[in-house]
Amino acid sequence: MPVLIRSLLLLVLAASLSGCGYNAIQQKDETVKAGWSEVLNQYQRRADLIPNLVKTVQGYAQQERQVLTEVTNARSRVGQIQVNADDAESLKQFQQAQGELGSALSRLLVVSENYPQLKSDQSFRDLQAQLEGTENRITVARGRYIQTVQDYNTFIRQFPQVLTAKVTGAKEKPNFTVANEAEVSRPPTVDFGTSQPQPAAQPAPAQ
Repeated sequence: MPVLIRSLLLLVLAASLSGCGYNAIQQKDETVKAGWSEVLNQYQRRADLIPNLVKTVQGYAQQERQVLTEVTNARSRVGQIQVNADDAESLKQFQQAQGELGSALSRLLVVSENYPQLKSDQSFRDLQAQLEGTENRITVARGRYIQTVQDYNTFIRQFPQVLTAKVTGAKEKPNFTVANEAEVSRPPTVDFGTSQPQPAAQPAPAQ
């Protein structure tokens, strides 16, 4: 009998937790964590490409030291940030640093357009393709993370989950702000397959 009673109590407890949204909160929390891990993975992929990119550009454009230094320094600042996605200020600093790195990359790639030999270098073109793909992955991963956080925050505000959230200490999670999203939604231009537009030909003067 005691075994049967304990089993019944466990069943009642499990049903109660399920009905109050506890299990769903845990599941959504794990989904958010997985989404954040993917965001970090894609940002790290970009950071890993930068040393080779800088080295390749430097081989053809050593005089562009300021732009090269800006990219290197921006990458270093990103690496020094210990981000906590559950802390709004930490997430803001992380996103700001990533935005600065993206801007520095954009300036570097614009400068690289002035060096035809660099543009035709196979290593550079390979890095170009990898960077473009990584920027797209960052955009996708960030978008998915935003959606999972919104879903989690909406869920724990609803009844009866809101009561469970208060009891268990589950709180709303910070998300990328609209300003952050606008800042990082413009990936660096990496298409070097086309040349600069030529000015239209002027009509010959009348004889």
